[in-house]
Amino acid sequence: MNIPVVPTIPEGVKVSLVLDFQKNELPDYLTDEMKNEMNQVEFNFKKGETYSYIHKNNGERHDTIFAGLGEQDKFEPEVLRKAVAKAIRSAAGFKPIDAVCITRYPELDSMQVLGRIIGEAVEMAMYKFDRLLSKKNESNLKEVYILDNFDMELEQGIAEGIAIGKAVNFARDMVNEPANVVTPTELARRAYDAGIEHGLHVEIHNKEYIQANKMDAYWSVAKGASEEPKLIIMRYEGNPDSDSIFGLVGKGLTYDSGGYCIKTADGMVTMKADMAGSAAVIGAMLAISDLKPKINVTAVVAACENMISGDAYRTGDIIGSMAGKTIEVLNTDAEGRLTLVDAVHYIIEKEKVFGLLDIATLTGAQVVCLGTTASAVVTNDEALLEALEAASEHTGEKIWQLPNFEEYKDLLKSEIADLKNVGGREAGTITAGMFIEEFVQGKPWLHVDMAGLALSPKTKDYTPSGATGWGVRLITSLIENLSE
Repeated sequence: MNIPVVPTIPEGVKVSLVLDFQKNELPDYLTDEMKNEMNQVEFNFKKGETYSYIHKNNGERHDTIFAGLGEQDKFEPEVLRKAVAKAIRSAAGFKPIDAVCITRYPELDSMQVLGRIIGEAVEMAMYKFDRLLSKKNESNLKEVYILDNFDMELEQGIAEGIAIGKAVNFARDMVNEPANVVTPTELARRAYDAGIEHGLHVEIHNKEYIQANKMDAYWSVAKGASEEPKLIIMRYEGNPDSDSIFGLVGKGLTYDSGGYCIKTADGMVTMKADMAGSAAVIGAMLAISDLKPKINVTAVVAACENMISGDAYRTGDIIGSMAGKTIEVLNTDAEGRLTLVDAVHYIIEKEKVFGLLDIATLTGAQVVCLGTTASAVVTNDEALLEALEAASEHTGEKIWQLPNFEEYKDLLKSEIADLKNVGGREAGTITAGMFIEEFVQGKPWLHVDMAGLALSPKTKDYTPSGATGWGVRLITSLIENLSE
């Protein structure tokens, strides 16, 4: 969606959006009639509040949607992002409407940051996944304006925000698609097409390449499915004068039945979303290519399905890995970490990254621990964690560090192999992360378990029901922080 900056409200715009901080007294720019109505409903711009004021003049209707930002001294970017999205969604519900104008908003230290927040919020709030519906509920809202004098920083920020929002929506589309549509082959095709369009270098490798590189853990998970696995490599070269590369690894299970440790019927319903980590990484690479930070980034996705057949791996199997470590399989539903460790070893050995982040819908224990509010983080590098925390504060995507004490490693010890693929019921999210840590060779590393954040049961603010696109903005912001 376009978001032009205009000096006057364009002709034909019938809805204005006003964003302001909480007031002890209603501001003077309001008419007496507006104040009277707001006082009756006790609206004073509290955080999350919206109020629609309908005004008619000579038979012409003009609506104003007021959105509260709460107390000014408690303001943070996420408050504005949610307020814009809520106001936009409210306006989009009006009939008929084809354009709105944001006529008042808070002054931030950086107009570029302001523009980015607005661009993100508008793009994400207008998202719908209705490709598979025979009857679509089309929105008439086609244009959003911002009332301001032409400001290069504001316009640049808006363009950046729209690019990030589009990348989030790209990820949402892939996660929302059913597993019979987004197979490993289709995931690879979409990553390739979008990556090439954005100027990235993309490689797609088949099972022969996977086997030739002795990615036995990855292949063990993939071999039970009739759908062929695809190893996806995406490269962004933002600093050609440097050999330093940061790595991103996303879990790419396009469907997870649980294998022979089969999930329940209810547990399998949402398993099309088990590739949300890969969607976050791919979406972030698209956003990074648009924002052009001065850093080199490579992403790896080991895409496959976890299915049941005569070729599928079993509990009790001892399997290898690209790193040469042997793994005792105690649970075939702990498959994501097996694909990730080969992808992690690959990106270190083949792509020569200096540090990396992996992101995955990895454990049910994450949901038990942190619910659907925050993702769990396990790391071996506090400086890298600080960069991620700064990114989280900027994007509003919450994270929480879990410990990786040496004692937890005992839970992964096997008597007949180098490692077990599960550590038992205790500290499940931690041991899953520490299993991956065994393969990072001491490189600075972040593990993000987003199991509870991939899907939303209902629409709220800029988050639709279904796929959230969580992680795209977090990763993008992290990469920007690392490039500074």
